Formats: sequence, C-alpha cells, structure tokens
Amino acid sequence: MKIIARLLLLFLISTVIACTGSKNSESGVGSSSPTNSGKIKLYSAATKGFIVSDKVVKSLEEWRKQLTPEQYHVTREQGTEKAFTGATWNNHENGTYQCANCGNDLYRSEHKYESGTGWPSFWQPISPENISTRADNSLFSKRTEVICYRCDAHLGHVFEDGPKPTGLRYCMNSAAMKFVKLP
Repeated sequence: MKIIARLLLLFLISTVIACTGSKNSESGVGSSSPTNSGKIKLYSAATKGFIVSDKVVKSLEEWRKQLTPEQYHVTREQGTEKAFTGATWNNHENGTYQCANCGNDLYRSEHKYESGTGWPSFWQPISPENISTRADNSLFSKRTEVICYRCDAHLGHVFEDGPKPTGLRYCMNSAAMKFVKLP
C-alpha cells in the first residue's frame, strides 16, 4: 500500500511540474531580474524595432479584476495549465504571441515548434529584452522560470533540450499569452 501511495504522489508531482526537460540546468540560458518600475527597452513587432515603455505595475487585486481566473492563476500565482488544453499549443497560424497581462510581444510563430509536451514551445523569444528569467526551485525541481519583462507575469519555463540553432525550449502556458494573427 505504501508503494502505491508513493507512486501516486510521484505521479501527482510530475503532473504538476510543467514541461520538465531532461537538460534543465541554467548554464547557457540568459538570466536577468526584472525591476519594479521605470522605463524599459522592448522590441515591438508592430514597429519592427525597439521602443521605450513603462513597466506595468499593478496590485494583485487589479490583476484579478483584469484577468480570467485561469490567466490569474497561471501568471500571478505561477500556475500551470494542463497539457494539450491551452488555446495556442496546437496553433499553426502566422503571427505574434503577446503577454496576456500587458500586451508585450513575446514570441513569433516562426520560432514555434512541436515539442510533444502539449504546451506551446519556442526555440527563441522575439527579443531577449522582452523576457526575463529567474531560478525556480519549487516542486522538488530545479528549473528556469520565464517571465514577462514588462509586467513580471509568469509565462512558463525554459529548458536546454530544444532544437537548433539555440538548443533551447521555451515551454509556455497558453493562458499567459494571446495570439495576434498577421494580416
């Protein structure tokens, strides 16, 4: 009975850990810490260049009013949606993936690939300036969390088991992003 209970616990923990990778060390993955306020430089897909923007800082109550319950759970409570259930995991249209919280451009569709994980996966962000990473040692696992640089929303995790040319897999939650189709 103890073995079954331990196996069940292990299964539950592995289900909660989103996008676990076989090579998940932080070496080679850019790391920066977001700031709480001020002007920041971001890449804009609309202008095809860099812009200066303000950081978006809101209270948790303001975020709760703006977001759906799932978006709030994923982006503000570092939650994870179930695999193969998100709106964009199987999207193959051309466009830009933006932060569902603040509209910051995050990824281009041409950088998306089929990772087999059930979450939208990309081999690079639209620009390194638009995201930030930090250590995530929760759930008995060492991972690298990816957050929106503009509003600090939790997006997902990055792993070093992706395709060439970067070898990275940015494994994102659909609930953390909105897709803007190219005309």
